[in-house]
Amino acid sequence: MAILEGITVVDLSRALAGPYCTMLLGDMGADVIKVERPGKGDDTRGWGPPFIKGESAYYLSCNRSKKSLTLDLKSSEGREILKRLVLKGDVLVENFTPGSMARLGFDYDAVHRMNPRLIYASISGFGQTGPYADRPGYDLIAQGMGGMMGITGEPGGGPVKAGVAIADIGAGMFAFSGILAALYYREKTGEGQWIDTSLLEGQMSWMTYAAGSYIATGENPPKLGSAHPLIAPYQAFNAADQYFNLAAGNQKLWEASCRVMEREDLIEDPRFKTNADRVKNRETLAGIMNGVFKQKPAGYWLERLREACVPSGPVYTMEQLFSDPQVEARDMIWEFDHPEIGKWKMPGNPIKFSNEKHGPGLPPPLLGQHNGEILSSLGYSKEEILELSEKQVI
Repeated sequence: MAILEGITVVDLSRALAGPYCTMLLGDMGADVIKVERPGKGDDTRGWGPPFIKGESAYYLSCNRSKKSLTLDLKSSEGREILKRLVLKGDVLVENFTPGSMARLGFDYDAVHRMNPRLIYASISGFGQTGPYADRPGYDLIAQGMGGMMGITGEPGGGPVKAGVAIADIGAGMFAFSGILAALYYREKTGEGQWIDTSLLEGQMSWMTYAAGSYIATGENPPKLGSAHPLIAPYQAFNAADQYFNLAAGNQKLWEASCRVMEREDLIEDPRFKTNADRVKNRETLAGIMNGVFKQKPAGYWLERLREACVPSGPVYTMEQLFSDPQVEARDMIWEFDHPEIGKWKMPGNPIKFSNEKHGPGLPPPLLGQHNGEILSSLGYSKEEILELSEKQVI
């Protein structure tokens, strides 16, 4: 039995934060019904290139394990269908700008009256309350305002965002964990509740030790490229052919790194004797180490570092990541049979359970692919479904 088998999720989200959350729920066995606009669907269906046989690679990347229902929520018939879904559902996920659901008649208070057991999760840019609540939320804005871009990039350089939309994905992960906690609470009390999380808050919560440093000193943490603000050496180094990472997280690992480099003299060098010394003189130390590492290819150094039990690893391209034997061994490449594309691969789910093995289930759905199946389960006849389609309600 899948972990969340029997749980029905009404997914009113689009773009990335909400869809990532509901994808994780679907991977765990929940029946996720993705509600989309007739004729257009989730905005990400049009984001590209690349497109594969007309399907957006972006859309495909975060919408597996779901069924698609097209629904015009501006129509009374569409809202009636949504009401039936709410009455049947266990979880509702939405990431509209605050106030949008109230205008549709499906804000939390209204939905709670319909189904007190339903768990309602809202993901927004800034949260449901406060002076910024009505502002639209985008990943780039949250990375900037949440502190991430202020500490990311090379020293002296401009702000740099992460290579993927970590504010969106992080908010989706926080919503996912909140939903699981709320499901446990419901098991004990029978009551659903409202989960309110945002891109800004997710980013701020990730500041952890960077925020701790600011609170302790009153100074903004500097940009350090790939280096760590509190540990050295702990960064990317440039070998003869490519970059690789080395993480000497304690004194023993630092001394082992020196022996690998055949620079035991650095162990007693007063500039690098303790971690505090090395952090203070990180630029000088990195220059010395890069000078050594540039003499041989990364493979040579990584083999020697592994033999010395020093944490290290290459900086992969996507091609290298997808061909890594550890990734394959951990079942992190899922392959689906998509109705239009055929074979399609995606990164798998990183959560493993001892008593349940989840893997590729439903491929990312075509727009409205499951209209008939879902509406039939809600009590609509074939004739009624045809009429709804002709009226463009679905």
